[in-house]
Amino acid sequence: MEARSLLLGLVCLGAAACASDGSPPPSAARPALHPPSVFANRVRTADVSVFWNCTQPAPAVLQVDGVVQNIGGGTVRFARVEIVSVDARGRTIASVRADVQDQMLQTNQISPFQLSLRTVGAEARFDLFYEYRLRNRSARGGFDVSPERFRARDVCSETLGRVPTPQ
Repeated sequence: MEARSLLLGLVCLGAAACASDGSPPPSAARPALHPPSVFANRVRTADVSVFWNCTQPAPAVLQVDGVVQNIGGGTVRFARVEIVSVDARGRTIASVRADVQDQMLQTNQISPFQLSLRTVGAEARFDLFYEYRLRNRSARGGFDVSPERFRARDVCSETLGRVPTPQ
């Protein structure tokens, strides 16, 4: 009889420890983003896909909202995106950069970013730079962390980099 009482007490204690405090689970804290369904543009490497939308929420402001997704097998670290406005001569007018929300991305993990850039009206195009560090197994048996940096040209174009829409 004592063993049953002890077992019942342990079960009740375990259930109480696992009970919710009423707060939403961590995944409910921010809405899920499912590329490419909510993003019009994309680029990818063997390791990451970058999805984004360009909007103009106010005069003289370009906003780029998007996500970086780890599609490779390694751990992506310190992903950063940068939007650069370029004039007709190919010169940089302005730029802004930001790190994605998560410092480390495991396989298939998605992390959001947002960039807001003041425009002056002389922009011929906007280029997106994205960079990250990838943790791979090295030939020596340890791990190497290699920096990777890429550029996508004319990222707010109506035709380039667009995700095909189903017909």
